[in-house]
Amino acid sequence: MANSKYEYVKKFEIDDKLPPHNWIVVRIDGCHFHRFSADHAFEKPNDERALNLMNSCAVSMLEHFPDIVFAYGVSDEYSFIFKESTQFYERRASKLVPLSVSYFTSVYVMKWNEFFPDKEMKQPPYFDGRVICYPRAKIVLDYLAWRQVDCHINNQYNTCFWLLVKSGKTEQEAQESLKGTVSKDKNELLFQQFGVNYDKLPAIFRKGSCVYIEKLEETVKLDDGGNPVKRLRKKVTVGHFDIIGLKFWNEHPYILEEEK
Repeated sequence: MANSKYEYVKKFEIDDKLPPHNWIVVRIDGCHFHRFSADHAFEKPNDERALNLMNSCAVSMLEHFPDIVFAYGVSDEYSFIFKESTQFYERRASKLVPLSVSYFTSVYVMKWNEFFPDKEMKQPPYFDGRVICYPRAKIVLDYLAWRQVDCHINNQYNTCFWLLVKSGKTEQEAQESLKGTVSKDKNELLFQQFGVNYDKLPAIFRKGSCVYIEKLEETVKLDDGGNPVKRLRKKVTVGHFDIIGLKFWNEHPYILEEEK
């Protein structure tokens, strides 16, 4: 900006740099996605094509923004974990959130026909975003566990609800049938009334989706002595795992490796 008498307006800008040595989480949520999914006739309770579209957008995010080390998504939301040491846009919240939201939304629109070649997009999707800072990797793990627990609770309820509706109940009657039920009750309802074993449903529905960088060791050639020469290859990967326990994290310790 050129020096002028109007430059004083810059003094009103807010310093929104996020604190250093904190993991940054940007969570993106669909706005009015109930309406969007209804207008595009998404399958209930889960539309696998819609979920895979969200996952594809998340993969693009990790490929485009190398400081994102992990992402977790369920339904119309996605959480992106920026590494503790990131200096992306000087850690400014006013840059991180809109850039993440706008890029994700743009990719969603661009990839729509890839996943829904039989459906014309009737209205543009839009998402909101928020940013949270966590000072320790342990808290990031607890955050992700919270989101996965939420995935299970919502998916189990929605699976019961929509099967009841499809069996002939009104939506209000289905809500009444589920009022006051706990997880065990819902599992029994699914199995006894519909022959559905909840634990056998696709993991993408029950556990959500994890997007991360997998480090793969591969042999590229043999040396003169016939010994394999190996190199480490990085690949953005989508999986559906339990991230509440520590098995996944122990197998991938580099994802949330803290600063020394």
